Amino acid sequence: MDPSAVNLQGQVAVVTGAARGIGRAVAVYLARAGARVGLVDLPGHELADEAVQVVQAAGGEALWLPADVSDAKAVEGAVQQAVRHWGRLDLVISNAAYSYRDLFHRVPLEEFHRTVDVTMWGAVYLLRAAAPVLIDQGRGGAMVVIGSPHAWLPIAQSMPYNMAKAALVQLVKTAAAELMEHRIRVNLVHPGWTDTPGERKFMSDEEIAQAAQLLPWQRLARPEEIARAVLFFCDPASEYITGTSLLVDGGVTLPWWIHREYALRKRIGYWEDVAAPPQTQAGTEAASDAEPGE
Repeated sequence: MDPSAVNLQGQVAVVTGAARGIGRAVAVYLARAGARVGLVDLPGHELADEAVQVVQAAGGEALWLPADVSDAKAVEGAVQQAVRHWGRLDLVISNAAYSYRDLFHRVPLEEFHRTVDVTMWGAVYLLRAAAPVLIDQGRGGAMVVIGSPHAWLPIAQSMPYNMAKAALVQLVKTAAAELMEHRIRVNLVHPGWTDTPGERKFMSDEEIAQAAQLLPWQRLARPEEIARAVLFFCDPASEYITGTSLLVDGGVTLPWWIHREYALRKRIGYWEDVAAPPQTQAGTEAASDAEPGE
């Protein structure tokens, strides 16, 4: 979705995990559509100034809101700071996430808790802090939570993250049901594997580039592609959409036998007469930057 086609003039957004990756891309797209954006991320984040400058360069007002989303009072303080600064709140984007990968019985308990605290409780705290503001304003609003196919795919060595993302599905549906009478929409975007700095915590550029060739679309998602989905839900023209989700994964969650059949037919030459999925130059390049959440 082209931000110039969406009118968010005068509206105020708060985005968590906004220093980089998907969160930053979302902030930029909202700014291009005319919104003023509060950027929430960890206190002392090395990319704070850069993130603010990027959003401002996109034509929007930006406010840095340092907060650890696993701290309920810090999240409430960030929301209130945005409201005091701009006098209103309209759009709420919960994007911050944390992940630690290992077999579940080997994951240190502090990492298990940290993953759930940031990924699940961070979303709960944000929606709880924002809902009363939106209700009192009486103008409705839009909340978007960044989920993941991990919500229903039992990805090995990702139990804490899988659990946290699964909880977000019910969080969104329940919040949508409870806030509907106030015309506050609550929706979910499920990104597939996205090319973000956070991925470099687990894999090198070379490993990511090689793994990308095994994906159905033969590349990772770009943060901007996820931002477009978020913008769709924030668009006032989408005011009849609530309690639902949008999957942006390049076919990753299609049934596994479809992938296997495609690979087999390609190997035996079947695709010489049948068009194969589109190839892009980006699919052969090494992964660059941005991240899945925080």
